[in-house]
Amino acid sequence: MLKVFADRGGTFTDIVAVTNNQAIIDKLSRYPERFLIVTLPNQQWIIVYKLLSENPEQYQDAAIQGIRDIMGISSNEPIPTEAIEVVKMGTTVATNALLERKGDRVVLLITKGFKDALRIGYQNRPNIFARHIILPTMLYEQVIEIDERYDAHGNELTPVNIEEVKNNLEEVYKTGIQSCAIVLMHSDRYPKHEQQIAKIAQEIGFTQISVSHQVSPLMKLVSRGDTTVVDAYLTPILRRYVNQIASQLPEVKLMFMKSDGGLVAAEQFQGKDSILSGPAGGIVGAVQTSKRAGFELVITFDMGGTSTDVAHFKGEYERQLDSEIAGARMRVPVLAINTIAAGGGSILFFDGSSYRVGPKSAGSNPGPACYRRGGPLAVTDANVMLGKIHPQYFPSVFGIDGNLPLDRDTVIEQFTQLAQDIQGATLNHCTPEQVAAGFIAIAVENMANAIKKISLQRGYDVSQYVLCCFGGAGGQVACLIADTLGMKKIFLHPYAGVLSAYGMGLADVRAIREAGVEQPLTQALISKLHQLMEYLETQARSEINEDNLQTEIVQKVNLKYEGTNSTLTVNFADDVVLMRQGFEDEHKSRYGFIQLDKNLIVESASVEVIQKMETPEEPLITRTCSIAGATEAVEIVRMFTADRWYDTPVYRREDLQPEDSINGPAIVVEKISTIVVESNWQARLTKSNHLILQRLA
Repeated sequence: MLKVFADRGGTFTDIVAVTNNQAIIDKLSRYPERFLIVTLPNQQWIIVYKLLSENPEQYQDAAIQGIRDIMGISSNEPIPTEAIEVVKMGTTVATNALLERKGDRVVLLITKGFKDALRIGYQNRPNIFARHIILPTMLYEQVIEIDERYDAHGNELTPVNIEEVKNNLEEVYKTGIQSCAIVLMHSDRYPKHEQQIAKIAQEIGFTQISVSHQVSPLMKLVSRGDTTVVDAYLTPILRRYVNQIASQLPEVKLMFMKSDGGLVAAEQFQGKDSILSGPAGGIVGAVQTSKRAGFELVITFDMGGTSTDVAHFKGEYERQLDSEIAGARMRVPVLAINTIAAGGGSILFFDGSSYRVGPKSAGSNPGPACYRRGGPLAVTDANVMLGKIHPQYFPSVFGIDGNLPLDRDTVIEQFTQLAQDIQGATLNHCTPEQVAAGFIAIAVENMANAIKKISLQRGYDVSQYVLCCFGGAGGQVACLIADTLGMKKIFLHPYAGVLSAYGMGLADVRAIREAGVEQPLTQALISKLHQLMEYLETQARSEINEDNLQTEIVQKVNLKYEGTNSTLTVNFADDVVLMRQGFEDEHKSRYGFIQLDKNLIVESASVEVIQKMETPEEPLITRTCSIAGATEAVEIVRMFTADRWYDTPVYRREDLQPEDSINGPAIVVEKISTIVVESNWQARLTKSNHLILQRLA
């Protein structure tokens, strides 16, 4: 039995596998520097493995190669798929295609007179003083205007001219476009015309037909249209990737993570659901491990090489319906994740008067200056300069041949030069380490502001929350972030460096269906809403293969004040007063006021069917020596923090025992990350092998 959970990120692909096969473990135990192996109860093991996402000379796909490496199979042998129980994956394939604008060629079919509706959009101006407005590039290549129309009450004003549509589509098909997005006025309620056109497109041979009443069955032509175009643009790329994986793993149960935090069978994975596939795994991993550790109020903090993702959790996953990702507007439920361009690779520079961090990243090639590829100074270099990262505790995978340690000398040299340049420009004397600390302070402020946006600015008191910190670089700045926000506790899971992959294994299967309502919230509407909820539940259940596993149903309504456009989500109830109360509580918390004289409108309703999955257990660890024999430091190093140098002990995480506590300043090194315990903080290991950092003062 082998279960594989994989997250294909921009730089690294992380793999967490669960197995009961002793032979696999015996083989992998010979390579402790490559594989982290953890023993579970019931004769099972967890294997943690990281490899580069792109390495075309060595392999075609990182996730498949990871499975081969774990099973010990060479690249020309077929994978013995009968030994694999399930593969659950998150992927950035669609996200990267959207960022790089490398999706499939798309034709848009839209009601006559609305040819430019998606290009015009909502005419909102994010930067109100910008004189030159740069519109996002459209994802469709051609537009066909369809002479058809329903009115808002479902009366057919103009029928579809079948012959004309057929001729237009055939002409476009001859140019090589095989993907189409069909978006007609009022089709969220009256889809007959869209269905007619989809049938014609199918007969002509279009391989991807995205129809708006199925993709996003909600009001608003522009957002419904944008979502449908994104789906048509990305689904073919995703389908090719899924087929490529499936061809290597015939007969294996293959599942993918959706942007809403639920798993879905590979054949039902669509472009519109895939944009936040990787980060969603991280949120699920952070929330589920935090709950196991006894924390219910969680701020998740995922710091990687290029970006940092943060999210807020208070009892249930927070989702947003309207989002803009990589310049594309979408109206599908996605986890509310705030991403900023600040990570270990964010480039540092001095612009003549102030310090700047990012948004550009050094990436993995050339990478930060210490990677020995001639890269610029980055956040990672600042931590090397401050003695928070030490080359001897980092894998020696740098330089052209990939076998050298981090280069500390070039970091000191470049920061010394930068300090001289700053002194020349500003006449302020500062040492190289003070310059590095200044850059870290700015990076920390940027990341703390991202957390404030999802918490303080929405009425939540973060001092009551735990900071669940993960990603390769998260542990280096966790205490500084918590200090900035007034948070008292930090939670670090033993798999924090690969928590996005582990999250795939902790996720449930979820299917969400929604429908527009647009009617005043009255007691008379409740029975209609019940009928709608039943219909949506039937639709959602059709997506899930019910293997007698326990399911849970969540019913929600999106409410807004009459005459406004901002909706808030509340739980559906038979009692109108109860729903109004829920709406007003949320409105008061979010905006600081309520309007008692205004009617409430039910904008839309949604039903989520959740199928619980088996998840990996986590072993408890026992203490093997007396409390008096506290863990010894591996060595004492010099670390610069709070504006001075400290002699700082370094501990290996695997040497720590339950109930061990370490007072800062200290450094805890792991195979997959480094944790800095700042002064005034204490680190304690629990019986579940969780590292809890607590502020002392």
